Amino acid sequence: MKHTLAVLCFSVLLGISAAQAQRMYDSSGRQLGRVDAERYYDASGRQVGRIDGERIYDGSGRQLGRIDGERVYSASGQQIGRIDGERLYSASGSQMGRIDGDRIYDGSGRQIGRADGLRRMQIIIYFFFFM
Repeated sequence: MKHTLAVLCFSVLLGISAAQAQRMYDSSGRQLGRVDAERYYDASGRQVGRIDGERIYDGSGRQLGRIDGERVYSASGQQIGRIDGERLYSASGSQMGRIDGDRIYDGSGRQIGRADGLRRMQIIIYFFFFM
């Protein structure tokens, strides 16, 4: 479910240039993946997902979910998360994480990663669907 949640949020990437890949790193500085246009890749370069409008798909083309405004939904239509400014919440309302600039924090306030050249929504999609 967390993987599905991370993939869903990772898909609302609009306006990314195909010539300029943005990257995600863990808290130790190891590259986790990259975003190139509307496609997401793991650290080995395998495509793990893509977005098409508000819908998020895995590397095999199966729909993982969608983002509708501040709400994050699974492929079955169940709300799995909510976005409130820089904070990310589960469907039950507990804080799952926070984005502060290019830094990503878990629900306990520990830094779990950073983004290089990604916008807030791109980071949110990564957090919910690919992390």
